[in-house]
Amino acid sequence: MVRWRLGGNQQGATLVELVMTIVIISIAIAGVVGAFALITGRSADPLNQTRAVALSQLYMDEILSKSFAHDSPVGGGAVDAGDADCNNLGPDGETRRTFNDVDDYHTLNNAPPENSEEESLSGYNNFQVSISVACAGTEVGLSNHEAKRIDITITDPSGNTYLFSAYRGNF
Repeated sequence: MVRWRLGGNQQGATLVELVMTIVIISIAIAGVVGAFALITGRSADPLNQTRAVALSQLYMDEILSKSFAHDSPVGGGAVDAGDADCNNLGPDGETRRTFNDVDDYHTLNNAPPENSEEESLSGYNNFQVSISVACAGTEVGLSNHEAKRIDITITDPSGNTYLFSAYRGNF
């Protein structure tokens, strides 16, 4: 038979101690879960940034491979600066497949992005590409008609925008 003694050594924990332990552990878990939620909520950003860079490079390579202006000689060479019309940028009744100079890309908007054959790029369905071209020779120390600035704005699925710019000189 087991005998209980009053005032003897206590074994175990009281109800108050158990409740306090549960409260402290709950607060600690809430802090850790909150930190993980913050980290995982932005985990796609580096992937979207990398894809935006690749997408802008695709478009920029295509644009920079075109002539400076319609009147540029085949094989290179400068166009008379007076012939470069900075007030009339944009496609000249062409489709993207037949764009032949840099300013044809002005006001091009693709959502989803497309390649030069006007085929949608797989894996980029929720991205948007906007392109603007402007005469900007004065920004690089030339007369205004001697260079064009190409601005490509990529919007990722999260709504973040990335601006990429390059200059195309008249040479």
